[in-house]
Amino acid sequence: MQSLSAARVNELRLRANDVRQGIIRSLVAAGSGHSAGPLDMADIFTALYGYLLHHDPANPEWPERDRLLLSCGHIAPVRYSAMANFGYFPVEELLTLRKFGSRLQGHPERVRLPAVETTSGPLGEGLAQGVGMALGAKMDHKDFHVWVVTSDAEHQCGLHWEAVMTGAKFALGNLTAIIDRNFIQIDGSTEEVMPLEPLAEKYRAFNWEVLECDGNDMAAFIETAERALEVKDKPQVIVAKTLAGKGVSFMEGDYTWHGKPPNAQQADEALHELQAERERILAGA
Repeated sequence: MQSLSAARVNELRLRANDVRQGIIRSLVAAGSGHSAGPLDMADIFTALYGYLLHHDPANPEWPERDRLLLSCGHIAPVRYSAMANFGYFPVEELLTLRKFGSRLQGHPERVRLPAVETTSGPLGEGLAQGVGMALGAKMDHKDFHVWVVTSDAEHQCGLHWEAVMTGAKFALGNLTAIIDRNFIQIDGSTEEVMPLEPLAEKYRAFNWEVLECDGNDMAAFIETAERALEVKDKPQVIVAKTLAGKGVSFMEGDYTWHGKPPNAQQADEALHELQAERERILAGA
């Protein structure tokens, strides 16, 4: 297991703050889009792009790169902001989110942006695509790892569970799924709309290695992901418990922010809060 210093954790926390600010700026510029999920996944996408993934922004189609799939494509603003902050394209381009002709559409499109492995839209498809990539890598004796980010609510889709079965059948140790367990979807709580619990036990019953952590704790998530990578004989799932809208107080835990952007005044308030958090991180470094 790699050693993660306190200084490195603080550096990544600052980058996650940058990612969150990029999300807010892109959403208010677009005038549409999803807020809660992108904000709560900023720590995880920062950990992936900033620490865990084998990738090269200068060579995005590097054949040996790890594959990162975003199944819940509606949280695309967090992927775009993370990619921009780690050198895939200029941060200023985030302001073109959802604009006509932009590379940054409301759901990621594979042909528009380098290193976006799949076009994501219909929920429940991402894990099936990841299983196919991981199985292909195994058949071709390739060493890259496949990561699939999923929402909790898309576990209400049948195709997802077919992929869970297939991943276990072929013992895909080169596959890690990450669940954004924020307990919300567009109509309310997942546990009211269509209950998912006991979610971890379901994966164990399907013969996956199950790990759980606080998805908004940078060090805890990275430590959990590294433990997942040590498992070679079965696919792994990380149930990452997150707080919807993390980092913006008036959005936190509120499902109504699942599918709407802030207005200009709300964006200013959100950015003020995030800048204050950045200063707190720097003061504690």
